[in-house]
Amino acid sequence: MGVDVVVIDLIIAEIHKPCVQVLPSHRTAVSLPHLHPDWTYEMSQASSHQDLAPIRKDWVGVEFDWATFEMKADDMVAWAEACGETDQRFINAEHPDFQAHPGFTTHCMSGRVFPDNFPQIGGGFGIDGGKKVEVHAPIRAGDTLTATTTIADIFDKTGRSGTMIFIVQRMEFRNEDSELVSTVDWKMIKRAE
Repeated sequence: MGVDVVVIDLIIAEIHKPCVQVLPSHRTAVSLPHLHPDWTYEMSQASSHQDLAPIRKDWVGVEFDWATFEMKADDMVAWAEACGETDQRFINAEHPDFQAHPGFTTHCMSGRVFPDNFPQIGGGFGIDGGKKVEVHAPIRAGDTLTATTTIADIFDKTGRSGTMIFIVQRMEFRNEDSELVSTVDWKMIKRAE
């Protein structure tokens, strides 16, 4: 194709086989914690009539999670097939240029949604506002990727549904040679109340 960087705006349903996460020995869980009922009440009562500038200043650029993922050929093929891919580079593990589908890293989740002590912004829990994927280099079966998660942006927009707050998380994936192979920006959307 001759394209060095592919940018795709995607909202892709998760496939049943997630990528395998290798946890450091001091971590005990991968899944997000269950929320205490009192937290649900507090979040629903939160007010976001707040100036986002100081929150942006304090939180944009903060690294808050690190994870390692092993890239397995079967998972890569399953993902590409679930996306309807037909290019043999993505669905045939025997292809000489076999690599992960550009959207593959969107389902590699590290376990934390926000940094410790991140302020409650907006009301409710928020919804997935989609993902933007930037591919920097091919991801190969057998690679071990290290991902770093940061808060990339916090902003609001007003439209037909009222004012919404966007919190953008960025996961950067690097291979064993520390080469940046994929960047995923995930937007969480919350209603400004």
